[in-house]
Amino acid sequence: MLIRACGPPRRAAAAPLEGAVNVRDLVGYRTYDGERVRYGRVCRADELGKLTEADVRTVAGLDLARVVDFRVPFEVGYNGPDRLPPGLTPVARPVSDLGLFAQLLSVIGSPDPVRQEEVLGGGRGGELMRAIYRALVTDQDNRARFAETLRDLSGEVPGPLLYHCTSGKDRTGWTSYVLLRALGLPDASARQDFLLSNAFRADADRRTRDAVRDRGLMENPDLLIPVQEVRSSYLDAALDQAERDYGGLVGYLRDDLSLSTWTLLGLRFRLVS
Repeated sequence: MLIRACGPPRRAAAAPLEGAVNVRDLVGYRTYDGERVRYGRVCRADELGKLTEADVRTVAGLDLARVVDFRVPFEVGYNGPDRLPPGLTPVARPVSDLGLFAQLLSVIGSPDPVRQEEVLGGGRGGELMRAIYRALVTDQDNRARFAETLRDLSGEVPGPLLYHCTSGKDRTGWTSYVLLRALGLPDASARQDFLLSNAFRADADRRTRDAVRDRGLMENPDLLIPVQEVRSSYLDAALDQAERDYGGLVGYLRDDLSLSTWTLLGLRFRLVS
């Protein structure tokens, strides 16, 4: 996979990674006032436990000051810790997935088509995802993890930062959306970055569905698609929750995440030009 500039895949550039599929620099989008997100300041990713030696050297070239891992301990234990250059230790900031990762492993491993249909069929997979997105806003611990990361980016960590979860699309996607909106991007641009995970993850997700079918674990692996993808309705679930609880995204940043005016100005100063 490539560490790419944000935007349509045709604008992709730069360094290949073999062991991660959803890694990209948040660069290139325009704010309302015509400025652009700077290159090399913030990167989003999926899990980093399968990086090759060549990947680790590539990551070393990013000169990261901090890596933030949003995975819960069960995910880290199952998939392994990050593989990072010497001297770079990830900061654990677990954000709840409402037990979805463990539940999926249990449902797939059953292998019981009736149970799989009961959990994921009939739109239930999508509703599980919308519940997770609402909890990104309502859960107190989740809010603290996001706030800490945005404060890091505002200048509390003097250097480039990478944050990630398992698939790099939900917890990481919400963080990226909120960050881009805080920097002054319109919804359409921040949403474009959010939805781009579907293009980055398409091949890997298809291989997963093929594998569970070939191993006889699922008769209908397409049941996994709603939980593998990101969708506008998932993002809207979080945004609607922020609207109900805090009057919108500005209130979410100010009252829910308790980010000061100086922190928000620091984000703009460091990350756009």
